[in-house]
Amino acid sequence: MKKFVLLSMLFLLPACAQTELASHMLKQTPIADNEQPPGYFKVGKSYRIMGQRYTPRESYDHSEVGIASWYGPNFHGKMTANGETFDKFEMTAAHRTLQMPSIVRVTNLENGRSVVLRVNDRGPFAKDRVIDVSERAAELLAFKKQGTARVRVEVMGDESRQVASLAKQGYATRGYEIALNDPNAPHQNHAFRTASKTHARHHAITNTPSPTPLHKPVLAEHAVPQPKPVLVASPLDPGIYVQAGAFGERGSADALARQLNNLGAANVSPANVNGDKFYRVRFGPFDSQTKASQMVASLASENISAPIIIVE
Repeated sequence: MKKFVLLSMLFLLPACAQTELASHMLKQTPIADNEQPPGYFKVGKSYRIMGQRYTPRESYDHSEVGIASWYGPNFHGKMTANGETFDKFEMTAAHRTLQMPSIVRVTNLENGRSVVLRVNDRGPFAKDRVIDVSERAAELLAFKKQGTARVRVEVMGDESRQVASLAKQGYATRGYEIALNDPNAPHQNHAFRTASKTHARHHAITNTPSPTPLHKPVLAEHAVPQPKPVLVASPLDPGIYVQAGAFGERGSADALARQLNNLGAANVSPANVNGDKFYRVRFGPFDSQTKASQMVASLASENISAPIIIVE
């Protein structure tokens, strides 16, 4: 009954408040230190948030470009979607469809900074975002103050397979991403040892037996050193577009473009998605996310229900 009431309230709120409440609804109340679970492997079923349906899937070659945001203080100490306890000081992220855990490289396209993060949560649910990173990650990517940034998200295949294998066996994978952010450290083996040492440190704190599947470690804040951001060459500045819709028929796309002519010239362009041809109706490119967000608001006033921001 409580969940039904919360869902009913969700549709009575402004868009920004809906997003905040939706994120809160997917998190749990704070967890006591001696009850913190290690997390587990999870893909999950298709789900709907704020009228948008998302279908999680296990992928080891995923890559996308879009807007990143960050989250931290309001969720610190609460349960993530894969059963871990969220720590705003760790190098983690939330994604709407990737398996948990998975390892991703996130590159800030505005300054070239790049870090490796471990996905352990679901979100963000604002339609113009592709990933939510922890507060610490936002600091290292240098967009904490501005709140959002244009980023590239790339799944690291081998590393993601390894953490998936560990999690499927019931082992915690916290700390795996720390070594991957150290350019002087060996690659996967060091990452595995780092995660194992984190487990051992947790067990030493709790005086529990050596690591076994389904153990319950205590989260020690700052238990492992925080990584420095890896600097990469700045890529070409991508364009920011607002997509008003996508159709299987060119005539439908042209009709929407004409309908929205009062907002500016919309571009109708073909695209292939999983072998199917679609026609996308887009505005842009815009030179800032602010201008793109203004177009999203204008489209909403024209009863366009699901405009999205795309960076490419």
